[in-house]
Amino acid sequence: MDFLKINGGHGEGGGQIIRTAITLSCITKKPIHIENIRKNRKVSGLRPQHVTAIKILQKISNAKVIGAEIGSTELKFIPNDIKSLELIEDVGTAGSISLILQVLIPVIAISQKKFNLKIRGGTDVSWSPSFDYTQYVLREVFSRMGIKFSLELSKRGYYPKGGGEVILEVNPSNVNSILLTKRKTKLVKLICTFSKLSNKDIETQVNKIKEKLIEENFVVEIIIKNEDAIDSGASLLIYSIDENSIIGNDILFDKKTKKFNLDLDKFINNSLGVDEKLADMLVVVASLGDKKTIFHTKEITKHLETNLFVTSKITGCKYGIGRLNDGFEVIIEGVSNSSV
Repeated sequence: MDFLKINGGHGEGGGQIIRTAITLSCITKKPIHIENIRKNRKVSGLRPQHVTAIKILQKISNAKVIGAEIGSTELKFIPNDIKSLELIEDVGTAGSISLILQVLIPVIAISQKKFNLKIRGGTDVSWSPSFDYTQYVLREVFSRMGIKFSLELSKRGYYPKGGGEVILEVNPSNVNSILLTKRKTKLVKLICTFSKLSNKDIETQVNKIKEKLIEENFVVEIIIKNEDAIDSGASLLIYSIDENSIIGNDILFDKKTKKFNLDLDKFINNSLGVDEKLADMLVVVASLGDKKTIFHTKEITKHLETNLFVTSKITGCKYGIGRLNDGFEVIIEGVSNSSV
């Protein structure tokens, strides 16, 4: 069998390569062989959330999989036809549910299938988008790109025990190309959720962030929710959405310093189309669009560079990066999901 070989140590050499590769393997039905998995990380190899995502996709696509174990640095994934399913899954740790959903949603939607999933794990954990970022920022950009899904939060899950629960429903979708270049809105929404922490500490931090945003002439809408979880913790999301921009920034509460160490200047000074996290997340779907997706972003991260490279290698999409006065323009010419 001919495998498309992917070097898992390329570029940033992290979990994004795995997520992108197995997602596109299912959609394009190309067998892949990933080597040097997470080579550039302190703990190399597959982690629990990667294994969970691989095994769910194995069920969905009736795939043959070799090497899907925690710590494995090599994976062979041979997909078959995608089918509609209802599943209940448990990461077994506080492994990120959001990162798993990034893998599943495009596969199901683009394959014109239906999918219902109840999954337990971490909803708000380090090195991962928070549940609220997934719900309000990623879902917005996916919706504009034609990808339809709904999320319901049953319970928050923080590190170390997790125990969060999310219900996902994905519907058949057709991919659209989009244009996101310039933020015009001054309306910012702030959502903060917490468990087993001082109301006063949380409100103090939220108000400081609100005051700074108001000083910069933003209009701020705030929601603060006390949502019980197994472990103590808190997460905060600020985001703005208008016709030509989707920009978010999320952070976990530092229980030692009792602060949200949010890089607020990064949000305030970004008047372009997308934030740097979202720029990375929309690449896979954009590569399968019907036309050119164009977005402006403040920086080209290692994650984005790596994702563009791996995606183009699997789908054959073309992309370009151009310098702007205040950032970068990224153009991705989709191969059209109808031809995949």
